[in-house]
Amino acid sequence: MHNVRPLPQYLVSRFHGWKATSFADNRGWYRRLADDGQRPRAMVISCCDSRVHVTSIFGADSGEFFIHRNIANLVPPYAPDGLQHGTSATIEYAVTALKVAHVIVVGHTSCGGVAGCHAMCSGKAPALEEKTSFVGRWMDILRPGYERVKDLPEDEQIPALEREAVMISIENLMTFPFVEAAVEDGALSLHGLVHDIREGTLWQAEDAGQRWISI
Repeated sequence: MHNVRPLPQYLVSRFHGWKATSFADNRGWYRRLADDGQRPRAMVISCCDSRVHVTSIFGADSGEFFIHRNIANLVPPYAPDGLQHGTSATIEYAVTALKVAHVIVVGHTSCGGVAGCHAMCSGKAPALEEKTSFVGRWMDILRPGYERVKDLPEDEQIPALEREAVMISIENLMTFPFVEAAVEDGALSLHGLVHDIREGTLWQAEDAGQRWISI
């Protein structure tokens, strides 16, 4: 396959640095993870944005978080239609096989996906309305959130929509029968956060997203 090329040298160098330090200092822990398997207590659903680094934010080590990332940290509604659903499959595995105790949806400020959804829904991004736009069709998940914020003052709409991306995802999580059952049994709790990239703060949803508290 002629399209596969060697890694850039700076990444190779970083790997060797990690292998000689972090891995070497924790070799026993990595062997335990390999031999005993993973037992993460939490699943994190976060944005693909390179500025959002949830393991750093929480000081998490290998084996602590089961992480899924996608554009705008969205969860689609439950839809067993035979199509490929990477996010839904990841949630199913986390809840039914790994039996995580927490699912944490982490949104963030300055989210390009959310801004794109706002532009699309307000008629300013016709390319995203095309059926061939993967991003546009993915951001359709957030259209109900746009309807909730569209009457706010213009400068408040996108920040509000960033919070709605979290709450829509939590609402959609509850459409999955195995998530609903685990929540009702007390085996699983759902959490919504927004990370302020500039300020380094975390805002936590309370009262079904009616209030956001800095933690």
